[in-house]
Amino acid sequence: MSQTVQQMLTCAGGVLAGLAVAAPLLSWQQRALIKARWEANHDDITGLPNRRLFHARLRAALADNTPVGVVLLDLNNFKTVNDTLTHEVGNDLLDQVGRRLSSLPTPVRIAARLSGDEFALLVLGSREDTAAAADAAWQAIAAGTIIVVNGDLCVTASVGYTHTHHANVSPRQLLTEADSAMYEAKRIDGGVREYLPHRTAAVRSRDRQRH
Repeated sequence: MSQTVQQMLTCAGGVLAGLAVAAPLLSWQQRALIKARWEANHDDITGLPNRRLFHARLRAALADNTPVGVVLLDLNNFKTVNDTLTHEVGNDLLDQVGRRLSSLPTPVRIAARLSGDEFALLVLGSREDTAAAADAAWQAIAAGTIIVVNGDLCVTASVGYTHTHHANVSPRQLLTEADSAMYEAKRIDGGVREYLPHRTAAVRSRDRQRH
């Protein structure tokens, strides 16, 4: 074997050895990057998409000129659960609620936890589809007791929703509308309410007068 060939083989062996050493490091870095991206867009308690990812998906749906519905809900008396049964039970409850919401069928495209005990659904479909999704979410939570670490809890939610087929509506506006409807539901009976500008404004006005 010539000296040149021998040198080439030696160099090749060094390159392969270097690749063998670098491959695990590159694989670890790739896994770490995937994990970091996932954590940046998901809630650490429920594993659901977080506010950041929900906003991104909502913006994308609006940009596609797709009929869009937003459903917001929060759990009635959740603070009592945290105060009397500990935050561990509260987190377990949030996780179980998240599981129920994430199992809702289409046209629900994404279920997210925005913050605290507030969850959101993105619905791609008609106004009737959005109304059906809001009712399904309410029923999914209230349908039966929710098993937590130290027992079963009966839970209900206040649900508000809104719908649009206009591409020029902003995500912030839709979330504000759904939040207003959810507020109305919470103040009245803890059920399901659609955002209707005049009715929602009237409810807020009456609440301010009472206080």
